[in-house]
Amino acid sequence: MANIAAKRIKREFKEVMKSEEVVDGSIKLELLNESWTELQGEIAGPPETPYEGGTFLLEIKIPDTYPFNPPKIRFMTKIWHPNVSSVTGAICLDILKDQWAAALTLRTVLLSIQALLAAAEPEDPQDAVVAKQYRNSPHLFTMTARHWANVYAGAPTVMTECNHKVQLLVDMGIDENRARVALSSYDWELERATEQLFS
Repeated sequence: MANIAAKRIKREFKEVMKSEEVVDGSIKLELLNESWTELQGEIAGPPETPYEGGTFLLEIKIPDTYPFNPPKIRFMTKIWHPNVSSVTGAICLDILKDQWAAALTLRTVLLSIQALLAAAEPEDPQDAVVAKQYRNSPHLFTMTARHWANVYAGAPTVMTECNHKVQLLVDMGIDENRARVALSSYDWELERATEQLFS
């Protein structure tokens, strides 16, 4: 790894470790290899959002050209959000693309991703299905996002109705994750989800 990138990451890592957000548990950063090219981030679901109480893991890959190019970051924890792919975890956030600036740090990036969870941008979606639900059925979106946060991120709110419908499809021999995605994508209408799964 280029020397400048490694030096910068070491400095930023220390900055994150000393930050008040680490102290209060809202963000975390962990080193995955000795060369400082792979890290794991962790953000807490923001209060008063469907993600509240959940813990979301992020994969962070640092390019040799850092800080002149942004880190590559994706969600490892499945999440239902308009700006995050429900399949790959890819994030649509301007500072991770064309609005990146060398002055930005891992701390600001983690806090920006956390802020994105509290203020989605459905007009610039990463996941069109989620964005459509967010715009057209806010109640269903909130229910679905809460359910995913409970199942995948350990958030405390259990969505009993969602669990029940997922179980019905699992009992028909459908993989649990596939069942959840189909139901989530078809606004929890069992008939339409079943049709899609068995077509």
